Amino acid sequence: MKLLTETLNSIEPASAEFREQATRRIESLTMPHWALGRLLDLAVDLAGMTRSLEFPVARKTVVLMAGDHGIVAEGVTPQPSSVTVQMVHNFVAGGAGINAVARSTGTRVVVADLGVAADLSDLVSAGKIFDCKVAPGTCNFAKGPAMTRLQAVASLEAGIGLARRLAPETDVFGSGEMGIGNTSPSSAIVAVLSRQDPGPLVGPGAALPQSRLAHKAEVIRRGIALNQPDPADGVDVLAKVGGFEIGGIAGLALGAAALRKPMMVDGFISSAGALIAAAISPAVKDYLILAHGSSEPGHRTMARLLGKKPLLDLGLHLGEGSGAALAMPLLDAAREVLTGMATFESANVTSEGVR
Repeated sequence: MKLLTETLNSIEPASAEFREQATRRIESLTMPHWALGRLLDLAVDLAGMTRSLEFPVARKTVVLMAGDHGIVAEGVTPQPSSVTVQMVHNFVAGGAGINAVARSTGTRVVVADLGVAADLSDLVSAGKIFDCKVAPGTCNFAKGPAMTRLQAVASLEAGIGLARRLAPETDVFGSGEMGIGNTSPSSAIVAVLSRQDPGPLVGPGAALPQSRLAHKAEVIRRGIALNQPDPADGVDVLAKVGGFEIGGIAGLALGAAALRKPMMVDGFISSAGALIAAAISPAVKDYLILAHGSSEPGHRTMARLLGKKPLLDLGLHLGEGSGAALAMPLLDAAREVLTGMATFESANVTSEGVR
């Protein structure tokens, strides 16, 4: 608990002073008032997070957390858990969707094993992934807690540790994940924290047939009723119905906030991690940027709980951090507008002359 406690004590709200400075500068730029819309909102947010009008965003790292889930035994996904380890090898080989998108946006991808139900020591010893394994997969939360509270804290501290380790070479973190079955714990988390029935929040995940959605929702409903996670205790929610990679993402968010670095949150599963982080430390929300709107039905509720509006809306539902990597260039644009655009005074342009 020491690392978690230390991190929580280090998280402060974003700087209102730097947000105001950024706003004043934007209002002096050669364009009609707030003509670049949400790109300018993003610039203000970044200034507040980093306490700088020249916020660094060049070095981007998506941290892809991987873990398996006992809930797969309930038939909530058409894929077997063995796909998780197969995809980890695909990520390392550079052949996945996240790798392709990241290459196109200059984003680094690192992979961490939080709880894959396989031996990945060969990849660890080769320096190709980080070994943060808490256990080889969670337990089936339809039959009991997904993990112990100590394991939940361990997953959070693993994410914090990754943030600290990668911070010297990272300006902006992005969240990514891989874990067959992980839309089920994510749906459970948003259901608990929004105090809603999981039915309307449950989607197909990795192509579950429409005819099986009611079964998936019932499994999640049963797991919540059995475990009684406390919505006021984010660690309890994670332990009762979460996942190790979800805990890792939550820890990454907490670690990034403590370091005053932005985190670009990917889709549905990453947003579940962000919700856990925000339940533990509400101030963490000041450092989160919601990359895109997932097509999973529960994601709108997640965005509302986080108080965020997605930057992109492209119907994505791949996960892996692909949406986070795709949205990264918007940060460069926000910085360039704030620092590189002329003011009315420097360009000798009168505000009355702008149309």
